[in-house]
Amino acid sequence: RVVGTLTGSELTRRYGPEGLPDDTIRLHFQGSAGQSFGAFIPRGMTLILEGDANDYLGKGLSGGKIIVYPPAGATFVPEENIIIGNVAFYGATSGEAYIRGMAGERFCVRNSGIHAVVEAVGDHGCEYMTGGRVVVLGPTGRNFAAGMSGGIAYVLDETGDFPRRCNLQMVGLEPLKDPEEIEFVRDLIQRHAEHTRSERALKILVLWEEYRPKFVKVLPKDYRRMLQAFKRVADSGLSGDAAWMAAFEENARDLARVGGG
Repeated sequence: RVVGTLTGSELTRRYGPEGLPDDTIRLHFQGSAGQSFGAFIPRGMTLILEGDANDYLGKGLSGGKIIVYPPAGATFVPEENIIIGNVAFYGATSGEAYIRGMAGERFCVRNSGIHAVVEAVGDHGCEYMTGGRVVVLGPTGRNFAAGMSGGIAYVLDETGDFPRRCNLQMVGLEPLKDPEEIEFVRDLIQRHAEHTRSERALKILVLWEEYRPKFVKVLPKDYRRMLQAFKRVADSGLSGDAAWMAAFEENARDLARVGGG
């Protein structure tokens, strides 16, 4: 259990919350990892797991990087089989994750800052998420984005049934259109392919113009209003913290928030 956590805590004691440059410490593991593998690891640590992991993978991830992919010679199709357990990246605040295969239930619950790529998820994905970015390269279970108030998810919906699997109480669904966002998502998928050798990711990249229109952007309604308010105050001349505070106050007064619209 909690492999990497003691090393990470020593790293934080010595170098502070900023940690070390990315990939300073790279640890490669093989086999089946126990619960809370890579919990709380800071920036500078990269854990590579060739195998599978139990529940709570990357819990409280604090700047580190976690990569999981099936062992060489595996005969199963990764994107159709669960490779990490439930509640992965619970409460993660920063860092990166690349998972070649399916995740169990409650993937990235309460994520507040990491960037993660996974190839399918179980029920309640991105539940109570408040920040970060999540890219799902395949189907989701039911109740996706329940209680999601921040961050953005991008889901590849090849069958067109994602809207009925998504909890739309607090989020809206949009096509992936913004050029900067398109490049951001493509770059994350490229990194996923490089780190995990994912055939799924490589296929999407090769046929990008075919797959891009099938991505659905999941954006919390409150977060969307906040971004719109920030753009308005930024256009008026404010910048930095002053712009964010003005946008926050404008959003707090918006009556649309009462009805969750």
